[in-house]
Amino acid sequence: MRFVIDGDGSPVKEEVIRLGKEFQLPVLIITSVDHYTMKEYPDFVQFIYVDKGADRADYQIVKEIKPGDLLITQDYGLASLVLPKKARVFHHSGMEYLPETIDQLLMQRYIGGQMRKAGKRTKGPKPFTASDRQLFYEIMMDVVEAELK
Repeated sequence: MRFVIDGDGSPVKEEVIRLGKEFQLPVLIITSVDHYTMKEYPDFVQFIYVDKGADRADYQIVKEIKPGDLLITQDYGLASLVLPKKARVFHHSGMEYLPETIDQLLMQRYIGGQMRKAGKRTKGPKPFTASDRQLFYEIMMDVVEAELK
């Protein structure tokens, strides 16, 4: 088991790295070269950088994911591609994407896109707060503890 992060725009990288350290689990962050960093990370954190381009990081994640991995992403489409590979997939809110509900989420995304295309305004996500980070961390602590039992 390892953590895999869809690194483009993930607000919980530091929380996942803390979890990786606490549970001695590897962390793989897949992101575009646009997000290249010189920041020092612990040895258990690995980066894979992909070229710029729509869905490049997603394709690499699908290629890298293994059964039992814990993927953190806000991308419903990516979640739908990874779930059949027997990985668990979580939104940075802590919500787990499930095979039983992914079709409904994809349909909501499609309808929202059609509304925007037609000129309608849709709500964007609310700002991600410190309490949101803490809630994510606590949920993932429970998930990992249960997985390791």
